[in-house]
Amino acid sequence: MPSILLHLVPSSIYALVGLVQWQLLRASQQRQISDANRHMVGGLLAAGLLAHGGVLWLDMVDDNTLHFGLATALSLTLWLALLMYFAESFITRIDSLLALAMLPATICAFLPAILPGSMHIKADGWAFRLHFVVAMLAYSLFTLAALHAVMMAVAERQLHRAKLGGRISGLPPLLTLENLLFRLIGVAFVFLTLTVGSGVLFSEQVFGKPLTLNHKTIFTIASWLLFGILLVGRHLRGWRGRVAQRWTLAGFICLFLAYAGTRFVLEVLLHRS
Repeated sequence: MPSILLHLVPSSIYALVGLVQWQLLRASQQRQISDANRHMVGGLLAAGLLAHGGVLWLDMVDDNTLHFGLATALSLTLWLALLMYFAESFITRIDSLLALAMLPATICAFLPAILPGSMHIKADGWAFRLHFVVAMLAYSLFTLAALHAVMMAVAERQLHRAKLGGRISGLPPLLTLENLLFRLIGVAFVFLTLTVGSGVLFSEQVFGKPLTLNHKTIFTIASWLLFGILLVGRHLRGWRGRVAQRWTLAGFICLFLAYAGTRFVLEVLLHRS
């Protein structure tokens, strides 16, 4: 288990990125952040991602055993979401989303130092490894989609009040952001479908026991249904705007409760692994 000081490294870098980004957005007002400043922030973020990834590896991996828990899951989810944001930022200018993401990233990068994982999982089977990777990709993409939905709601409210301030001027047009939101949800839904399918069909190989109808299973299936309905509604009824944002956040909350909520009750409230 890495020391508290080691966890402080990525957490501090994320905090610095957030601080710099907010200052740049405030200074830019209605203008875009300059390319030089974007490259500087991108370099800082890359350093934070490398440090965070290294600390996560030390946190989680020990031979064929995964050390896992609520804090580690949150930290890994935010790391993957930021990694995907970093890749997306080369295609679309979403500067304000970075500023919004830095606070939860700062907290989650440090959280495993005070809430170390209490669950130890043997990760020597291909089925479990595949299930784990696909599930974390789905959680991370939906986390990014939820951040998009929140930012869209803020931007839409500001537009209605004719107050599009400098802190959200780094966003692309709402239509572009909405199309990006549904691209994220579409890809994440494929990963979530594979997660649910592998859990249902290969429960013995993945978890070493038959499928049980517990809180995690119920919330995961509920999330899958909500996102599935949203995608069908988008295709058949043209759902967008606030309707899409509400369905996105409802599906994300169910997915969050499926694992993080259960682990919070077990680890923090009941002190059980």
